[in-house]
Amino acid sequence: MDKHTTDKNTADKVILGKTGICVNKNGFGALPIQRIGREEAALLLKKAYDYGIRFFDTARFYTDSEEKIAYALGDVRADIIIASKTMATRVEDFWLHLETSLRMLNTDYIDIYQFHNPAFCPLPGDGTGLYEAMCQAKEKGMIRHIGISNHRMAVARQAVESGLYETLQFPFSYLATDEEIELVKLCKQKGMGFIAMKALSGGLITNSAAAYAYLAQYDNVLPIWGIQKEKELDEFISYIDNPPALNEELMEIIRHDREELAKDFCRGCGYCMPCPVNIDIANCARMSLMIRRAPLSVYLGDEWKDKMRRIDDCLHCNSCKSRCPYGLDTPRLLLENWLDYKNFI
Repeated sequence: MDKHTTDKNTADKVILGKTGICVNKNGFGALPIQRIGREEAALLLKKAYDYGIRFFDTARFYTDSEEKIAYALGDVRADIIIASKTMATRVEDFWLHLETSLRMLNTDYIDIYQFHNPAFCPLPGDGTGLYEAMCQAKEKGMIRHIGISNHRMAVARQAVESGLYETLQFPFSYLATDEEIELVKLCKQKGMGFIAMKALSGGLITNSAAAYAYLAQYDNVLPIWGIQKEKELDEFISYIDNPPALNEELMEIIRHDREELAKDFCRGCGYCMPCPVNIDIANCARMSLMIRRAPLSVYLGDEWKDKMRRIDDCLHCNSCKSRCPYGLDTPRLLLENWLDYKNFI
């Protein structure tokens, strides 16, 4: 029995396109729970469920995240929506990943199974067999809906326009460009569910009320919030019954952040990793922003100083640059952030 009623007005819910899946506008992003213990993760997952959150996003790539979901929510499996992902580029690996995810999740089906940020859009007859494998998995009842997640606009648009995918997971926040907003609208036109990742832009957006209120304008968008701490979860739970209004105060916060973050910046997606000299690129390449948007003391300890000093060891191999889905000049960003950071130490 739920401790929190979920029988609310549909204005507080979102339908994921032709899937027909209807949930409230809070998805639980389970990537961060791989960083905490099993019992601590279970507490968060159970509390999320008890207060009405029904959509849980994970991936085979998120180490033990799937296993923790099974441990915490196995007894309510039929009442929740689980989305998982595969980074497979070969059919053999696709089946291995899927079977492993089903085992880790202790379930015989996954509600939405997604290709996880592929460099291309898998299509029937493209020679990889990946899309055909997805269809076979659906026919066998192992998955219920076919989706794709991506950070590349070209791949995302191709997936939407193909009409072959039921959901798209893509970065979307109040820092979105006009092109990204058009992508959301295109999904609505095509009857495709839109799952918004990076709704807090990898931690650069620090006002969750503003983030929530902005995304709530789009009735076809389901935000998934990466949650690692109970106080973070509590904020989003509070918005279920009392959603923040996009008033002038929140608009001013959005305007300020857009101005500060208008230029190219690292979203912290991590696809540039690993680095051959162990530079923590996903964090170091945006240090200048983080030290101005969080308590300065957080980033002045010995651990962060050591991480930033590793930038001096950069080989300029450009491996990170070639893998950045946003086309950023990552080595240049690292150097600029290191030079700026030195002013604070």
